[in-house]
Amino acid sequence: MSETKKQRKSQSFLKGAMILGSSMIIVKLMGMIYKILLSNLYGGVGTGLFNAAYALYNPLFMLSTAGFPIAISRMVSENVAKKRFRDVRQIHRMSVPIFVFAGCICFLAMVFGSFIYVKVIKADNAIFALLCLSPTIFFGCLMSIYRGYFEGMRNMTPTAVSEIIEAAFKLFFGFTASAVTMKLLTQQYENTGYVLGIKCADMTEAENTIIPIAIGAAITGISLGAVFGFVYLFVKYRRSGDGITKEEFRLSPKAEDPHQTLRTMVKTAIPVGLGSIIMSLADMVDATLVQRRIDSIMQNDPKALLDIYGSLVPDSVYRAGTTHIYLYGCYGMALTLMMLVSAVTQVFGTTALPSVTAAWTSGNKVQMKKSMETVLRVTMLVTIPTGIGMSVLSEPLLSLIYSGSGVANEVEIGSKVLTVMGISAVFIAASTPMCSMIQATGRMDIPLKLYTIGMIIKIIVNYILVGIPAINIQGANVGSIVCYGFVTVMAMFFLCRETKIIPNFVSIFVKPLFASIVCGAAAYWSEQFFDRFMTQRLATVMAVLFAVVVYVIALFLFRAIKREDVLQMPKGNKMVKILEKRKLIR
Repeated sequence: MSETKKQRKSQSFLKGAMILGSSMIIVKLMGMIYKILLSNLYGGVGTGLFNAAYALYNPLFMLSTAGFPIAISRMVSENVAKKRFRDVRQIHRMSVPIFVFAGCICFLAMVFGSFIYVKVIKADNAIFALLCLSPTIFFGCLMSIYRGYFEGMRNMTPTAVSEIIEAAFKLFFGFTASAVTMKLLTQQYENTGYVLGIKCADMTEAENTIIPIAIGAAITGISLGAVFGFVYLFVKYRRSGDGITKEEFRLSPKAEDPHQTLRTMVKTAIPVGLGSIIMSLADMVDATLVQRRIDSIMQNDPKALLDIYGSLVPDSVYRAGTTHIYLYGCYGMALTLMMLVSAVTQVFGTTALPSVTAAWTSGNKVQMKKSMETVLRVTMLVTIPTGIGMSVLSEPLLSLIYSGSGVANEVEIGSKVLTVMGISAVFIAASTPMCSMIQATGRMDIPLKLYTIGMIIKIIVNYILVGIPAINIQGANVGSIVCYGFVTVMAMFFLCRETKIIPNFVSIFVKPLFASIVCGAAAYWSEQFFDRFMTQRLATVMAVLFAVVVYVIALFLFRAIKREDVLQMPKGNKMVKILEKRKLIR
């Protein structure tokens, strides 16, 4: 690795959040377009197969990284604050074999586990998607070597760029490969009556054979994105280094014993990793339970469920026995939009960790309180209005992004899911940065305990409610609200207890809530108004823009934005002067 004489890059919380946030917006928009295109092309069944693959992938990926990226980020940030740069380099060197080994093991586990998992969820044709996704685990682990390290140095740019590379390959290569596969196999059936040597009685049977293969081709783009994301990070580190100057390294104290570094890393990573693994397992169990419970209804009392949805469940889906995959796909279409919220606040959690760790390590209580309040306030300013907006505009929003005429039924089902999901989005998104700040204080065990209890609650609620025909997939939303509501409230309690700091709850929660209610009302009534004079899609866009303007005005009227928040933004000094001159902040 080359040494550099340049000053080490270090970003404030909000600047780091803006860098990661900007990239996350690009990444999530690409991801959303990707999923929308697939959903429009393959409908609810295709979306269900896609989400089933991720249900197994997520816990295995969390197991393979096992909290080490967060552990590395925290340890690097702590040692940078202490100017122990030899320890910083040692942490990086020791992380490499850990990630390589874990990546290999979990890659093999997903390959062999896929054949078992498809039997459990009663979806044998999901095997193509699962196998095509499995290489992502290995290369995702390799990327984690560098992401956690750069984030600990408070340099979010490499992570941001690598994520955009991943998303670009997923969208452009993945969708192209899927569309070409679909076209070629359809032509093969039309010419021969066979699909890859399988005799198909009619076009419906041919599509049921082709769609799983096409979804696997689409997921190949995700694996390729992981490969090139890793290549970028590797080259970036080798060519540009980490920013630690020769002088900083020379004056740094001798690194501690490598065995002690490893013990600290493992001690830090295990509770963090277990917490992530538990919640990923909960999602996998959630996906499995939802599909199995719906399939159970279809086996025992199909009329009760079909009476609810009527013609919204196509006859071809019912005859093929894939109603449970279809409804889970409708749930997944709503989930695609909701995940935008949690992704943004995950950025806040990532950027908050080194910032809060540095304040905690230095014992600066004033800075600690300021950092906590900034993270929590910005989180609420984004989370609450977005969740409310999705709830009140659920059908127009889904109709806007899923434009294919062949998915109108899925949109109608998904919009009802999104109405409730918008509420759960607030708690899901808010819990992440709160738990990250608890981890920054050294209490890695608390989020683990909270997530474990939350998982148990979620599984119990889901099992009971999804099995009731009148509730079915909405039961998964209720389980999320109860689970993450518990985690959020208890995380806030423990954060205050551990730091001995009581944040300004009015500034953090009450003011953003009032402004968000005004925003939600503006969104709902303006959409009703614009819908009288223009197409629904244009009316939805106008309603969202109008609601954003109303929300910004409401934030300033309620004094929900603080001077220190603006100061941490690029050109913050100039912005503060303008806002103070107009008496919009103080």
